Amino acid sequence: MKKILAIESSCDETACAIIDEDLNILSSVVTSQIDVHARFGGVIPEVASRMHVEQISTIIDEALKQADEKVEDITAIAYTIGPGLIGSLHVGGIAAKTLAFFYDKPLIGVHHLKGHIFINELLAPLEYPLMALVVSGGHTELVYLEDDDHFRIIGTTLDDAVGESYDKVARVIGLEYPGGPKIDRLSKEGKMTYKLPTPKVEGLNFSFSGLKNATLQLIKKIENSGEELNKVDLSYSFQETALRSLITKTKKALEEYPCKMLVLAGGVAANSRLRELVESEIKDIKVILPPLKYCTDNATMIGVAAFHYLKHDKFVPLNAESRPNMSIED
Repeated sequence: MKKILAIESSCDETACAIIDEDLNILSSVVTSQIDVHARFGGVIPEVASRMHVEQISTIIDEALKQADEKVEDITAIAYTIGPGLIGSLHVGGIAAKTLAFFYDKPLIGVHHLKGHIFINELLAPLEYPLMALVVSGGHTELVYLEDDDHFRIIGTTLDDAVGESYDKVARVIGLEYPGGPKIDRLSKEGKMTYKLPTPKVEGLNFSFSGLKNATLQLIKKIENSGEELNKVDLSYSFQETALRSLITKTKKALEEYPCKMLVLAGGVAANSRLRELVESEIKDIKVILPPLKYCTDNATMIGVAAFHYLKHDKFVPLNAESRPNMSIED
């Protein structure tokens, strides 16, 4: 039975998991830095990398202990090679390379977003061709998968990622970081009180900068007028406008690129309203929504993806460089 030890450290979660080729999760350990970065209203790269250094050895030891495994019996070591924060990527990369060198194990450098896509295999086998709507704090992409080894970006954001826009709007109305989940919760009781512009971009690309700026200008206008801002209705109005844009583009992409399956991927895939819209509006195609606990960054997804790399004999040398701006097409 092949087993992979996987490490994830691309942003502000330090994680290690051990899974086998049947996708049994033998262990999965994640420690988050959200409480630390919340004080600053966002992730501070230098703080994140320093905390990874402090935690990485303990996290790996705990994963091995929970799985009752020894590194000697692991088939390969996998880690996130990119994209992400360069300092954070380095910490996970150095840990993985050290294990690979000392125990003479093959090394697999996994693309972070491929991990988010392949984690859906925990629910059902992926069927190709496949469309992935990747939505997170740093990415908004429509990715067409011809098979498990060929990825093509057919639509991407021209400016802000949808998750980034959530966080900026949340910060202005006084919600703590991360703002996305808080806007999602507030909007459940809201209604479309505020008229916001629908993002308009040709083709399959996205744009959220205009919507974000229009929302911030509306908030400033209301505050300057002395009126009381209804945060609940604003959250609903912003979220509904943003998510409807995602759904419209996804439906258009599926018309242009017929697929057998659609999967959601990334942190924003945990958004309850987005999940509702996908299930209610995407018809005549199989849809997979990732398990909520695996929407945020974790090492299990890196391990699942790594088995695809292993199948295609895709390994990296010990001197492989971390790639903070790595494209999923690479």
